[in-house]
Amino acid sequence: MKILRFWLTDRTKGRGILESFTERVIKIIQHIPSGKVMTYGQIGQLAGSPRGARQVVRILHSSSKKHDLPWHRVINAKGEIGIKADGAAEHQKAMLESEGVIFTKRNTIDLEAFRYHPELFNGMLE
Repeated sequence: MKILRFWLTDRTKGRGILESFTERVIKIIQHIPSGKVMTYGQIGQLAGSPRGARQVVRILHSSSKKHDLPWHRVINAKGEIGIKADGAAEHQKAMLESEGVIFTKRNTIDLEAFRYHPELFNGMLE
């Protein structure tokens, strides 16, 4: 699988610089459209760290408010809401349902139907 790469422009020198893993994760999450989800591991892999799912969790926890991230669109690889805090899972589920995401009777999301694949869109791959 190709790695998704994002470039910034170094404004002082007018050249492209490769973003950090954290910056790439933030940019990927910012681009998840309404009604779609991505998994922690999928985001980590696209950002350049195939085993980076836990890093994605850390970034979501520390940066969601600061960067106004659609945190509710990130779920685990089983199609489940990963948050265990009181009320947070129900809130995430309600937000996803309001965007048209459907949960199965087992309280999971059909990843075949609702997973977002940014690597297929917008010429974002190199």
